[in-house]
Amino acid sequence: MLDIGEEAPDFELSDQNGDSVALSDYHGQRVVLYFYPRANTEGCTTQACSFRDNWDRYEDLDIAVLGVSDDTVSDLKKFEEDHDLPVRFLSDENGEVSTVYESYGEKKMFGNTFDGVFRNTYVIDEEGTIELAYEGVDPEEHAETILADLDLD
Repeated sequence: MLDIGEEAPDFELSDQNGDSVALSDYHGQRVVLYFYPRANTEGCTTQACSFRDNWDRYEDLDIAVLGVSDDTVSDLKKFEEDHDLPVRFLSDENGEVSTVYESYGEKKMFGNTFDGVFRNTYVIDEEGTIELAYEGVDPEEHAETILADLDLD
């Protein structure tokens, strides 16, 4: 994981609509940058729906939420539509951005070894500095945990 207080590396990826998104587009706004393994799987859907269900609080606090996986743009669009998700999802098909954020690497599942995205999250402040970092998060409680940790209410 990258360290709290470190400058968040800038990047540019395509979102679920095929539009280019850079972290620097959000300068002056707090950003939740969350990495997740695969769209439309149980844990990832639970996590995304948790952000959806808390969306009004994130909007009220002017916090952008960006979800990053190695899914294709079309898979991300389907994910958004299937679950009515307001999150901006970013396609990191080759894992380059996820690697820079120490959220990509070797995984094991059902006896198979493969490279994939880890379930990690960074909260980046208005100046582009990592404010909070979470490794291996609980998908169900995560959106609420971030809000509680920021203590902005």
